[in-house]
Amino acid sequence: MRPAATVSPVPEQPIHDLGFARVDLDRAARTGDPEVVYGAGKTAAQVVAILTALHEAHPDRAVLATRVSPEAALAALESLPGIVHDEIAGALTWGPLPTPRGRVVVVAAGTSDLPVAAEAALTVRVHGAGAEVVTDVGVAGLHRLLAVQDQLAAADCLVVVAGMEGALPSVVGGLVGVPMIAVPTSVGYGASFGGLAALLAMLNSCAPGVTVVNIDNGYGAGVAAARIARRAAR
Repeated sequence: MRPAATVSPVPEQPIHDLGFARVDLDRAARTGDPEVVYGAGKTAAQVVAILTALHEAHPDRAVLATRVSPEAALAALESLPGIVHDEIAGALTWGPLPTPRGRVVVVAAGTSDLPVAAEAALTVRVHGAGAEVVTDVGVAGLHRLLAVQDQLAAADCLVVVAGMEGALPSVVGGLVGVPMIAVPTSVGYGASFGGLAALLAMLNSCAPGVTVVNIDNGYGAGVAAARIARRAAR
């Protein structure tokens, strides 16, 4: 009789239980990137406690908190020595940034899209790739975009951020063949429906190779772009 197959038990993952949060300390070993704190809805004390747990587990590389309130940022700056607050991105980093591998260019249609673009660029840097930001090259002035076409073509990955009608990723996708992640923003007047118009325009792009993340999700785009760039740099 053939012996029954044995199934190896799944090892317990190291978790730091703070009571209000179970911090995943093994994520860097599994995925190459440590857990990131999503600051929205968290108190200042909670953000500080989670960042402290992550920093103690990964002192050799930066940990990141996004969507941080001004109160949480102030509390972190007062209690965590060496922490850095990116006011435009609304994010905190603590620890040294990794040596960059690969190159990401973050393209913002307008100045109003900069908070999301800044979140994407900072996320790219925290996740181990180099990031450049090109801003105010929306489709209302195509000559501005054409002036940076060579810079876009030389990147390993692009993050293209736009609100209003969300047309910029389609135009960029017709100019260069670089892997691209499009980020719709909630910038726009009433009929933009908080970024829904831009999201649908990007999802319905006729330009090939346009991948789309959720509205205002600079963080998600930054992680994906950094991973693409890191692979490209091998």
